[in-house]
Amino acid sequence: MSQSLEHSLTSWSGQALKHQNSWIDGIDARVRVVCSTLFALVVVSSHSFTPTLLGLFCAFLLVKASKLNIKRTLRRVVAMDLFMLTLICILPFTTPGDAMFTVFGLTASWQGLLHALLITVKANAVLLVLFSLVATMSASTLGHALAHLKVPDKLVHLMLFMVRYLDVISQEYKKMRRAMQARAFVLRTNRHTWKSIGYLFGMLLIRSVERAERISDAMKCRGFCGRYYLNDEMKIRSIDWIFAIVFISFLILLIGLNIDGLFK
Repeated sequence: MSQSLEHSLTSWSGQALKHQNSWIDGIDARVRVVCSTLFALVVVSSHSFTPTLLGLFCAFLLVKASKLNIKRTLRRVVAMDLFMLTLICILPFTTPGDAMFTVFGLTASWQGLLHALLITVKANAVLLVLFSLVATMSASTLGHALAHLKVPDKLVHLMLFMVRYLDVISQEYKKMRRAMQARAFVLRTNRHTWKSIGYLFGMLLIRSVERAERISDAMKCRGFCGRYYLNDEMKIRSIDWIFAIVFISFLILLIGLNIDGLFK
């Protein structure tokens, strides 16, 4: 498959995640999906900071190698970390252990804080690897890779349609909001505002259903019968084997560190 100088994937928010061409783009999409999945499983199941921090370091190396836009990537990571900040504030008070401080009779423990920090590091590592290996390929390439990996066709269809039409629904929402603003609608904390927002989302749902029906009819007119046809042949090359062997060897190292930590 031909590689362009700049790749983009329509993200879940409807924005394009762009980056410069890198050697990671030459890795087979199936290898990248499998490696990122195994990485997530190993890191999430880690019980100590050593393998988790090594995984985070590997994620940073992959971000650098994939030539992602650093500022844009960090904005997405910070958006997730704002949620993790809530976890860091709550988990120390719900985990028993050595007292750190007391607020209104509630005791925060060091074990809870460490557990929250460990979860945060895991989440950042997995997210960065997904950005580097998965989000740098187009939606159609990801769909073909999942289909080649024998993922059920319905899940592949659902993913492709969701990626394709989230931006369409977003544009429809913006058009309806502009129509409301043209009629001098201003958001306030009153009953009229809540009713108007409810009507807005109701109409957005109705239009989405109507568009889905039109798309379904158009696909049936073109002979769609629920099967995902693969128009390309993905072949594993030597560079794919090298990347997979190196990556899996690193994961085995993380697993060994986890096992060693359990017996200490």
